[in-house]
Amino acid sequence: MSVLQLEITDRIATLTFDDPSARVNTMTEAWKQAFHAAIDRLAEAAPELDGVILRSGKPGHFFAGADLKSMFRPGPEAARRFFAEIEAIKHDLRRLERLPVPVVAVINGAALGGGLELALSCHHSICVNDPKIRLGLPEVTLGLLPGAGGLTKFVRLFGLKEALPLLLEGRTLTPAEAAQRGLVSLVDEAASLLPAARAWIAGRPEPVQPWDRKGYAIPGGGPANPAVAQMLALAPAMLREKTQGRYPAPEAILACAVDGASVGFDAALRIESRYIAQLATGPVAQAMIGLFLDRTAAKSAGRGGPGDGYAPRKVGILGAGMMGAGIAHANAARGIACVLKDVAREKAEAGRARAASVAARQAARGKLSEAEAAALRDRIAATADAADLAGCDLVIEAVFEDPALKARVIAEAAPHLAPDGVFASNTSTLPITDLARIFPDPSRFIGLHFFSPVDRMELLEIIRGRATSEETVGKALAYARLIGKTPIVVNDSRGFYTSRTFGTFVMEGATMLAEGLPAPLIERAAMMAGMPVGPLAVLDETSLALSVHVLDATRAAAEAEGRTYRPSAGEALVERMVRELDRPGRAAGRGFYDYPKDGPKRLWPGLAATFGRAGATADVAELGDRFLYRQALETLRCLAEGVLTSGRDANVGSVLGIGFPAWTGGAWRFIESQGVPAFLARCRMLAERNGERFTPPDLPNDWRAAA
Repeated sequence: MSVLQLEITDRIATLTFDDPSARVNTMTEAWKQAFHAAIDRLAEAAPELDGVILRSGKPGHFFAGADLKSMFRPGPEAARRFFAEIEAIKHDLRRLERLPVPVVAVINGAALGGGLELALSCHHSICVNDPKIRLGLPEVTLGLLPGAGGLTKFVRLFGLKEALPLLLEGRTLTPAEAAQRGLVSLVDEAASLLPAARAWIAGRPEPVQPWDRKGYAIPGGGPANPAVAQMLALAPAMLREKTQGRYPAPEAILACAVDGASVGFDAALRIESRYIAQLATGPVAQAMIGLFLDRTAAKSAGRGGPGDGYAPRKVGILGAGMMGAGIAHANAARGIACVLKDVAREKAEAGRARAASVAARQAARGKLSEAEAAALRDRIAATADAADLAGCDLVIEAVFEDPALKARVIAEAAPHLAPDGVFASNTSTLPITDLARIFPDPSRFIGLHFFSPVDRMELLEIIRGRATSEETVGKALAYARLIGKTPIVVNDSRGFYTSRTFGTFVMEGATMLAEGLPAPLIERAAMMAGMPVGPLAVLDETSLALSVHVLDATRAAAEAEGRTYRPSAGEALVERMVRELDRPGRAAGRGFYDYPKDGPKRLWPGLAATFGRAGATADVAELGDRFLYRQALETLRCLAEGVLTSGRDANVGSVLGIGFPAWTGGAWRFIESQGVPAFLARCRMLAERNGERFTPPDLPNDWRAAA
């Protein structure tokens, strides 16, 4: 029973969860066996007990829920095993809540998924009132539903109308929000948890769950209640519009909640087990669980290697535009002092104000206190003087994508970097090896590609130049962890991985427009495939003018190598939009969309007249395949060329960086799930219909080593 300890003192049994082999507690096989044995002991000792306390031995963490690695197994036989296992866990949780003595959980940190379900099996829960702690049932984000009693209990605690939004959105709550809903009571600090639990037990509360009380009824009524029935009648269509039929979990949650609310509590638990077993072993949940594991592994990359433990005390950021201000905020939010430099003090101050406004919005939403927001702002110094960069352990340039401009700011800032400091470029397309030639020591030069908006985008693409040392890569990985980003490491090439693959998505949309297809059909097809936004809208947001600038740089690079660059049909269309039609994107108020001041954006009516072709139409599913296969094929090329160093980084980078559909588990898993031969065959079919850009590359014999 090393993963948990059971102690009985003064008629109080304390069950402590503390897996010595893991940072957090999960429902591993060892935990399941130990928990079952502990429930047996509690049942035997119950006549001699006044109460039971459940607690965690992990500082700042209560319980993380299911062991996802053990759930990574598909197929019908796996579903049968999963059903039996989840029923066994629920049997023990049911025995816990039916003990004839009061049971209380003391929550010192995050209680998500199975962790909250564990607390829900107690008669009461007490939590530290820390806004950084999150409580909730976010299983839908993994393609699952709360299957250890959580769905059934939420419906019976809150009623269908209040429980369904929490379950369908996977919304998490602060302790204060959970207390308002009656899920927990609060204490101010962790040291008060056990005394509060003992005091609650001393009050001799009746050890009966609400759903076990005689005459209990679901709040708001069951599915037959007219108000509830009206809400349920609209829900399936609304869900289908949101998921496009790609994510089965929300529909399963809705069906399970309704089915369970129509029967008794124990029957509802069994229905819940059937739904979770089917979901957990299905292809979408397997893909999304795999993606979660990939993200977890990426966050730990570099631990114990060269550069691990690197923690810059002072960071310089060159360029105080939207990206530079975002990077400054990311550092200041983690307690790192920053120097935000621009050509004029006024521009630097504007960037500082932009970073401060992000903190102010977070304070308004309760994520930061006013004092924390003020401290964050004070960590950012604005300047126009490069000498103020003196002593920076890390300098990140974040100026416009112009090689000459970047060369000037690198040369200006380099002398002020600390002797063993790291210099990074935030370029999204320019080769790091070329930029590193300007820096005195290319081994300490690296690419750090942040994504906008920096405060919300989780990914950091780390680009290793030809001369970048392994220690510098290790420092970049440690820095990513320090500022709360999920890193991937790629090798140098124009566009690296994310920008290169992102370009295939948006340019495929522009190519479809050049073919004469209606713009609404193009946008709709992309979103039905699972992309978060249509390609034309994305091009507007990122700036058509910027795309043309990148095209010009690509042309110039090709000419410098003695080649002629021939733009694709999509690139030519974007160039025409900017240079002939003067529609450079959202920032100018006109691109593929119009942006009226008095209403929402709308597709520019001139698109049909300018690019449309009478009678042009296409199968939406075929268009969706073009979007997905085009990006996945570029991913395969990046793996084959050695730009990507692992399939894991392909999955993480594609979903977090460019919005590749999460239901696939990522671009490499999309290929892997159908098998490489089948994927290549489909690409060749698309090439016959749509052009050579879908023709697969010749794969070297050792390309799978990266995957």
